Amino acid sequence: MEALDSLAQNVELLLSRYADLQRENSELREANENQRQEMMRTHSELVELQQRYRHLSQAAAMVGSPEERELAKRRLTALIDKVDKAIEVLKQ
Repeated sequence: MEALDSLAQNVELLLSRYADLQRENSELREANENQRQEMMRTHSELVELQQRYRHLSQAAAMVGSPEERELAKRRLTALIDKVDKAIEVLKQ
């Protein structure tokens, strides 16, 4: 009879441990999914930043030296002024 009681206690203990392990496994799966989603978001952000870096590098290469940048800025400002004046003329 003691063997049967001992067996019953062992079975209960195993079932309790099994339930605990199932709970832990579920928590770990959820944490794993959260980490996977975070990794995907981070990867997307990295790809976007790499694209922005390439675009900025290309733009900087096109503009060239600081003197050329200043000249381009003045030309662009003059062009914007002309467009603004043309818009004002069209409004009248």
